[in-house]
Amino acid sequence: MRLVIGADHAGFELKQQLATHLREQGHEVIDRGTTSSEPVDYPDFAEAVGNALRNSEAERGVLVCGSGVGASVAANKVPGIRAGLCHDTYSARQGVEHDDMNVLVLGARVIGLELAKELVDRFISVQFTGEERHRRRLEKIAALETRYRKRK
Repeated sequence: MRLVIGADHAGFELKQQLATHLREQGHEVIDRGTTSSEPVDYPDFAEAVGNALRNSEAERGVLVCGSGVGASVAANKVPGIRAGLCHDTYSARQGVEHDDMNVLVLGARVIGLELAKELVDRFISVQFTGEERHRRRLEKIAALETRYRKRK
């Protein structure tokens, strides 16, 4: 699978370790930064990951910041991005199967490396079910994006 990954300074080390883990499994990993632990702003990397998905450069994305909250909020501002902050494997799986989640967000200060690997593995191992009830709900989310974009 072709994945895009990004992080702020708080998530830099975990991002590096996850990129290595994914490459070792044979996945193509596009790294959108950051490139060090020097302080940066997480919205910049959330946007970079989101745009890579919007431009079909990758199939799914992974974002890491300190708590995961800020990156999740920022990523969900990018139209078409369905980012979920997950710290358990059930949410990482169901987020894809039911909500067609295309960005997994992790909190580097909340979870450790082994759990992060498990979450990423679960996230990329499942597919959206495409069931009518789930498609209907996604259509409503897309309608929300459109409706509020028009109100600017």
